[in-house]
Amino acid sequence: MATSKPFVSPSLAYETLEETLDVKPKTEKLFIGIPREDSFNENRVALTPEAVGVIIANGHDVQMETKAGEGANYSDKDYSDAGAKIVFTKKDVYESDILVKSAPVSEEECEFLRLNQSIISPIHLSVMKKNIIEKMMQKRITALSFENLKDGSGHNPIVRSMSEIAGSAIILIAGQYLSNANNGKGVLVGGISGIPPTKVIIIGAGIVGEYAARTALAMGASVKVFDNSIYRLKRMQNNIGVRMWTSVLEPKILAKQLKSCDVAVGALGGSGGRTPIVVTEEMVSNMRPGSVILDVSIDHGGCFETSMVTTHKKPVFKKYDVIHYCVPNIPSGFARTASQAISNVLMPLLLEVAEDGGIDNVVWHKLNIRSGIYLFKGALTNFHLSEKFDLKYTDLNLLIASRR
Repeated sequence: MATSKPFVSPSLAYETLEETLDVKPKTEKLFIGIPREDSFNENRVALTPEAVGVIIANGHDVQMETKAGEGANYSDKDYSDAGAKIVFTKKDVYESDILVKSAPVSEEECEFLRLNQSIISPIHLSVMKKNIIEKMMQKRITALSFENLKDGSGHNPIVRSMSEIAGSAIILIAGQYLSNANNGKGVLVGGISGIPPTKVIIIGAGIVGEYAARTALAMGASVKVFDNSIYRLKRMQNNIGVRMWTSVLEPKILAKQLKSCDVAVGALGGSGGRTPIVVTEEMVSNMRPGSVILDVSIDHGGCFETSMVTTHKKPVFKKYDVIHYCVPNIPSGFARTASQAISNVLMPLLLEVAEDGGIDNVVWHKLNIRSGIYLFKGALTNFHLSEKFDLKYTDLNLLIASRR
């Protein structure tokens, strides 16, 4: 079929309009590195072999440090079969242009950073150190954090997934510590015919609280939820579709309910700072012997006065004959599920970065990704970090606009 020639009508007037339009940039080939995490209690890996396979099929290069996926039960062979190159030293993996990590950058790793690298990782504000940020600023790093990264609908997808895992897992963990196998009092979480159900108290009606409530209800437990936000309590009831017993955080009511419960879950979110302590030592001392406290908010200091950080190796301690489980980073104990959840967010993001011609362009086009950037070419663009460490803050929107 002959192609028809373009037809231009002489009656059309051609005028130049003074407007510069954004020309879609050329796609960029990415060079991604996945280091092995050596930090405390970190078993997750930020990209699964399946995700790596998709990224490589799109024409990009991925290299990873040997045994990087071991904590999540992914072998080097799984990754090399997907097309990744396995390297054997930290120095080699840090030759990549974009680093994807499941733990924050450590002091040792700062030495390996190259000029103008991009890093996608968590920040963990509570344990971040000033000298790490300063070294990253010197090397003109662009860094995107898991905690502040938003999706198109304005939610934080990675935080949400990790909260869902923590909420669901915590009730299963409670079940283990109530059983005789772990010297618990031999109670089954939930209920069977003819026996009153186990009583579960949940403090905090955020995503962790919601998923803890879902799991506890599914197992047949009686659930009571405390939160100071009526909106959150309403939203939780609507999401779960069950009229639950709810209350605002009133100390007398809380103390009375804790006295008779079997499981108490602390699921208050820390809004940048330390979680408020809402359960005093006296309230804990009045709890039933053998009951279990699970303080999920221990990542931000914990909301029980008796809480102290524990580890996956030695997860519990007893105080007033109450079992305390205070392991930070609970999703890392379910590392494969957590890795898949992180990977589901990062893999499309990386493909988007490539399609838009690099991180600089993505930040220009996608407002939701902008919220996750805390360093841009060495300039600190996160207000909380600048306040905390007394470092110069630069507005990211101005930075990007000035580069256009």
